[in-house]
Amino acid sequence: MVRIAAPVAGTRLGWMALGLLAGMLSATITYAQQPPAQPAPAQQPPAQQPPAQPPAGAAPSPFVFPGDGGVILNFIKADKTADFEMVIGKLKEALAKSEKPERKAQAAGWKLFKATEPGPGGAVIYVFIMDPVAKGAEYSVGNILVEAFGDEGRTLYKTYSDSYGNPAIGALLHLTRVAELGK
Repeated sequence: MVRIAAPVAGTRLGWMALGLLAGMLSATITYAQQPPAQPAPAQQPPAQQPPAQPPAGAAPSPFVFPGDGGVILNFIKADKTADFEMVIGKLKEALAKSEKPERKAQAAGWKLFKATEPGPGGAVIYVFIMDPVAKGAEYSVGNILVEAFGDEGRTLYKTYSDSYGNPAIGALLHLTRVAELGK
């Protein structure tokens, strides 16, 4: 009898690569997932002025996808999936009620999938797929919720954040289209 060990080795290698990627991204993701501070109303710039540029040393948001697509693997605690899905429903509502064209474009290409395979520690894996991306738009769930719902958005964001396992995000990928096989 002949046994082929490739599937087991491939699975281990895949989990190791995923773990390494998660470790590299965790510091960036944790910082980027912080809810936005509420700006003071008096600090709004006049309509004629261009928006303020980020400081020269500031890192760009990992939630802005400059290419053609994006993928985020979200590791959600098994007992918090209902909370996560409730907040995603509010995210959908926020995108739908926004009058900003970039939010409409984000909604058109933003999809959510749930993996049948378990994640690390029994986490449930939810996959955001953005195809096509809204160029230049930030896909930060916290920012979108606060923009649409104010203080309620902050509460929703806390519920959303509390639903994440450890690691919170398995991968955040900025994608460039290579081929369209149907065309």
